[in-house]
Amino acid sequence: MRKKLYLGFCALVLFTMQALAQTVTVTGKVTDDKGLPVEGATVSEKGSKSAAVTKADGTFSLAVKSSASTIKISAVGFEDQEVSSSSVSGIKLVTDTKSLSEVVVVGYGTKSKKDITSSIAKVTSKEFQNIPLNSIESALQGRASGVFMNQGSGKLGQSLLIRVRGISSISAAQQPFIVIDGVPVVSRPISSVGEADNPLATINPDDIESIEVLKDAAASAIYGSRASNGVLLITTKSGKAGKTKVSLGYFTGLSEPTKKQTFLNAAQYKELFGAAAVNEGYVAADEFKAETGTDDWNSTNDVNWADQAFQTGNINQATFSINGGDAKTKFLISASLNDQKGIIIGNRLQRVTGRINVDHVINTKFKVGMNLNLNRSMNFRVSADNEFSNPLQLNALPPVQPLLDASGQPNGATLYYNNLIDQVASKNTGVTYRTIGSTYGEWTITPNLIARSQVGIDWNNYQEETFNSKLTLDGAPTGRGYNNQVTSYIVTNSNTLNFKKKFGEDHDFDALGGMEYQYGNATSANVSGSGFPNDKFKKIAGAAIIENGSSTQTAYTFLSYFTRANYKFKNKYLVGASFRVDGSSRFGASKRYGAFPAVSAGWIMSEEGFLKNSKALSLLKIRSSYGKTGNAEIGNFSSLSLFGATAYASLSGILLNQIGIPDLSWESTNQFDIGLDFGFLNNRISGEVDYFSKKTNGLLLNVTTPATSGITTITKNIGDMENTGFEFVLNTINIQSKSFTWSTSINVSTYKNKVTRLTVPVAPGARTLGRLEVGQPFGQFYGRKYAGVDPANGDALYLQADGKATSAYSTAQDQILGDPNPDYYGGINNKFSYKGFDLDVQCQFVSGNDIYNIAGFFQSVNGDYFDNQTVDQMGYWKKAGDITNIPQPRLYAGNGAGKSSRWVQDGSYFRVKSVNFGYNMPRAWLTKLKFDNARIYVAASNLFTFTKYKGYDPEVNATYTGSLNLGHDFYTPPQARTITIGLNIGL
Repeated sequence: MRKKLYLGFCALVLFTMQALAQTVTVTGKVTDDKGLPVEGATVSEKGSKSAAVTKADGTFSLAVKSSASTIKISAVGFEDQEVSSSSVSGIKLVTDTKSLSEVVVVGYGTKSKKDITSSIAKVTSKEFQNIPLNSIESALQGRASGVFMNQGSGKLGQSLLIRVRGISSISAAQQPFIVIDGVPVVSRPISSVGEADNPLATINPDDIESIEVLKDAAASAIYGSRASNGVLLITTKSGKAGKTKVSLGYFTGLSEPTKKQTFLNAAQYKELFGAAAVNEGYVAADEFKAETGTDDWNSTNDVNWADQAFQTGNINQATFSINGGDAKTKFLISASLNDQKGIIIGNRLQRVTGRINVDHVINTKFKVGMNLNLNRSMNFRVSADNEFSNPLQLNALPPVQPLLDASGQPNGATLYYNNLIDQVASKNTGVTYRTIGSTYGEWTITPNLIARSQVGIDWNNYQEETFNSKLTLDGAPTGRGYNNQVTSYIVTNSNTLNFKKKFGEDHDFDALGGMEYQYGNATSANVSGSGFPNDKFKKIAGAAIIENGSSTQTAYTFLSYFTRANYKFKNKYLVGASFRVDGSSRFGASKRYGAFPAVSAGWIMSEEGFLKNSKALSLLKIRSSYGKTGNAEIGNFSSLSLFGATAYASLSGILLNQIGIPDLSWESTNQFDIGLDFGFLNNRISGEVDYFSKKTNGLLLNVTTPATSGITTITKNIGDMENTGFEFVLNTINIQSKSFTWSTSINVSTYKNKVTRLTVPVAPGARTLGRLEVGQPFGQFYGRKYAGVDPANGDALYLQADGKATSAYSTAQDQILGDPNPDYYGGINNKFSYKGFDLDVQCQFVSGNDIYNIAGFFQSVNGDYFDNQTVDQMGYWKKAGDITNIPQPRLYAGNGAGKSSRWVQDGSYFRVKSVNFGYNMPRAWLTKLKFDNARIYVAASNLFTFTKYKGYDPEVNATYTGSLNLGHDFYTPPQARTITIGLNIGL
């Protein structure tokens, strides 16, 4: 027995020794062509499954068979390389410039940029890191061709206007569809008080890895009914295999308005209004007292009320992240704290975020992962532009009126409401709790077939609260409070099957099929009360009277099926197609489903024999696409007749609230695109040229109906619209040496918009100028044409139908006054690096758009009423023969006060959007400090603005005027100029 055990033991030892003798360990280091270590490169034994990943310093250790002769190394951005197993000590990879192997995120997957036949703009985190962004989508401004962005105002947390290749809707959503890590998210405001908060301002921009904009139908039709306005695919950062890395960042800075307007001082005010009163037979002091109830006309006060709306803002942000893992598990954990005080008094935004992203390989067949983002933001809000409590309306107050009353409190006896009272006697906050999360599982059925299932949720809880004491305009006479809480969530389940295979040397084929189910739900409950005992009681519980209370619930569902296929022949001929069918609960029973197909093709000409060996040409690819997308972003029940409860005395009843349109259908957009991608001199010069044509049919509009029916609007399909334009992108590496590099990126986009069919006229409002007219652009300005001043008598003049000037406003002819749509827009980016220093300068420009400054009715109207005036009004007509554009001041007479082109101005501008100057500490310092990297920097945003526009800021869009009225300005705050200093450390 002992002999048998001994022989068995010997056999086991010999077997083990033999096995060990068959395996050896090779070690080495992988660097780039500059000698810098390459982290995350895959090192594998050719013909075997044995593989390893390089560490942060580029080193690796790999167990291979003793007979192994070839080791393969691959890394994103580099050419694959094969070396002998005996020559792995120093492996230098070559940058892959010829193949353009950059990976681009597309709908439900990724593709190599070289193989893409659609139009996609990509912005990576490297382009906006260390810049204090108010929200993630603002990172695209000036950096992505075909994407027009308008910040709207300098208010913190406010929604942005984003247009991808023009406007494709009226009453339905005009913003792009936004998907974060595969999860569709709420991007439309859900607040109800004042101007809407931007839901995306709750997300930390530092968490973003890249933003892809799907612009043409071939790229976006995979999202079907919600892709007509383009699609933003936002990918967050993920863990990387290798050494666990800790990153710390902090920056702080100060902000000021990009511009302040100059208004009349006390002496100028008395001169202008004294003349205005005399010209109409009044005594200025008497009229001023009658209007204000004060004798301030005769005071020695000289108050700059306009400056009181502003304060010095500041910003502080601290970030932390840790990421790492191995070949099986990769993770990222991050957190941030952001605190901003805006440039408008009372405006402040605080944001706290946390993120966990994990990917885990269970075995060769299964992979799972999770992305989870948690955040809380609190916005101390500013009133809407058109409210008297908006701080910028302080500029209307006369400089002769004191800032404070005799008791040292804000003066309450002013011409209009002194909204400085709100700063001490009111509260207006919006608090958001938000979770965006997803979990997925992947099953590699065969090496060529992968199944993936993902469940995602976007959960929002928004709590807004206002309190106005009895001292305020909105709270008088007993105080007023309001609370509203909205909880919304979107649950999305996506299931896909992806097949990818290469047949022989010439044929590459991949296909995707899937289905998606989405359920959205939103509930709200609000209550308001009045009659508070004193200002210490700010909650509704302290109100003597509960004035109003209500609750609502709404929901919708989408059920979708989609497929996509791509074929590549000989690495140079590309064909692609996609098809999606969406079913939505929002449309009538007979129109519930919509089909959205797209096709595309490409030819990589540089792969042809007569060009392939060209030393000058790196890439030449022509591509084209055609497809159909839709827009379903309307009310959840717009197709249905709805009834609501009502009360008469103490009896309850039912009332018709909405007339249904059973055949209400989708807005659909057919888009054609043709583009050229090029690269020269190893892509030191590269770029893109695109032409597009978008035709939208079945425009949805909330049509006004006679109120006598009890219904004021009905949603209908009322017209068609067309957008066409060109996009140009040019990237150059101007200088590249060991110590100095300089690169430039320029993009320019144009578009022309035209309404091609309209069954219902859409005319301008009482003060607005925007309208819809067949053959004309969306939101075109339309009204009376201001013709200057009659030199003989100082009368304001307007144009009649015959082209002659008249002082009778009523006989003037309505005509086209301007276009709020730009002729072209874009950005210029220059990057410089010298040894450890780097400089990034981003500029943005918009040209050819007009702006209508509605506030001119009051603040630039030659003393028609007692509102303080902009200083240019001092150039008014004084005597016969004067040549001026400012009519004679006539108190109460309306001389030049009619709605007209008088306040339509050129809104073109060129802005130095961001400047970032940094220094990367040298390796010797880092070694002593035990850091992997460290960078100190100074950054500036909105540094300079060049424009002819006379208002606060040409980047303006007063939201209260509605979606039709583009380019309207009404006491809208300017952007902030922010200077920050920061430090980033990697451990």
